[in-house]
Amino acid sequence: MVKILDILKGMNAQTLYYPGCMLKNVMTTEQENYKKIFNLLGIDFVMLPNNEVCCGSPVMNAGYKKDTKELAKKNYTLFKKQNISKIITPCAGCYNMFKNEYPQLLREWDIEVEHATQTILSALKNRRLKQFSGKEIVTYHDPCHLGRYSGIYDEPREIIKLLGGELKEMVHNKGNALCCGAGGGMRANYPDTAKKIAKKRMDEKPIDAQFTLTPCGLCTANLKTADDSVVEFSTWVLRRLM
Repeated sequence: MVKILDILKGMNAQTLYYPGCMLKNVMTTEQENYKKIFNLLGIDFVMLPNNEVCCGSPVMNAGYKKDTKELAKKNYTLFKKQNISKIITPCAGCYNMFKNEYPQLLREWDIEVEHATQTILSALKNRRLKQFSGKEIVTYHDPCHLGRYSGIYDEPREIIKLLGGELKEMVHNKGNALCCGAGGGMRANYPDTAKKIAKKRMDEKPIDAQFTLTPCGLCTANLKTADDSVVEFSTWVLRRLM
């Protein structure tokens, strides 16, 4: 038998927009971009900017599993206290943590997780879109944590198509995409090597692509050291929606 209190609790459930440390602390314009996109598409959300802690991805990648689990526990306790039933994050690393790693770290983990591209695509499919005059040629970089780690390849590409973009793929794409060079502490500890890897990746950009899109703050920051055409996914999406 369903209890009345359980029904009321479900009615008060909230969806959390969790931008991730990179967007929250460094790429604040992109953090705001997603808020504007969600509002334009009628996606309800709450934020907990003064309470949430890091998802733990950098800590785990550095080998500190115990500390990662402590961060996971802190976040989970906060999320349950705020009655969070779903998390939307634009960060590839955060998505991988919440979707793939937290269920392994916390037996009690029971929160639904979506990457922002999944949320945006779902909303766009239920919306009448304006007609776009001409195609804007872009290319797309698959973040490691979003692609190989989590299997999200099609959603960003479908969004590009729906918003009037013509996608020209890099030679290495989807499961074979080259890393941006920033992950696993590479950018923080070996910046010169990270830049060299970014250049190698951007050497694959199709010559007629106006922009290189990627839904990952860390990928954006590192690839941009090699090519100014790189923009975080939300920048392009918001401009097409406006």
